Amino acid sequence: MERTPHFFYALKLPQDAKAFLMRTSDRLRNELPFNRWVHEEDYHITLAFLGSATKEQLEASLTNVARELTIHSPFSLTIQDFGVFGKGDSPRIFWARLEKEEKLLQLRNSVYQSCIQAGFKLETREFQPHITLARKWQGEQPFSKVFLTGNVPFTFQANEIVLYETHVEQTPKYEIKESFFLNKLC
Repeated sequence: MERTPHFFYALKLPQDAKAFLMRTSDRLRNELPFNRWVHEEDYHITLAFLGSATKEQLEASLTNVARELTIHSPFSLTIQDFGVFGKGDSPRIFWARLEKEEKLLQLRNSVYQSCIQAGFKLETREFQPHITLARKWQGEQPFSKVFLTGNVPFTFQANEIVLYETHVEQTPKYEIKESFFLNKLC
């Protein structure tokens, strides 16, 4: 049975940020028994999860997002440390935390509103910008919070927004359908 494709808008990470996260993941992989580690090409910061979509909705969202992105310029983001979602002793998600950056919140709001205007029903949870590194703790011992601290911050340039299509049975899982660069002239 073929799955209905799902789509989402995300901030694409530049190669230097992906390489930093991959080195970090490689270092922690033997110590942290998560079921699935994210492929380096799948690292991203989700801005709006659309789910399934009609062609008309996607086209409207692309038009709206392209228009909105003309007012956003590239900016710096810093990976600060790590966090988990789920139970503290057996987390569902292990992720990289970003320092709070107002430009990221403004960018996310522009993309989010563009998608709502295109007819999408989006999550209403508070935006928690993060980069997923691994899923599903499978350790015999409880997860230790010692892995969440003590890492050197890493700063990178945010300059590209993409529309991804999800392919859950493939690795990497995300295919770029459209790409937008932030306006360097803003």
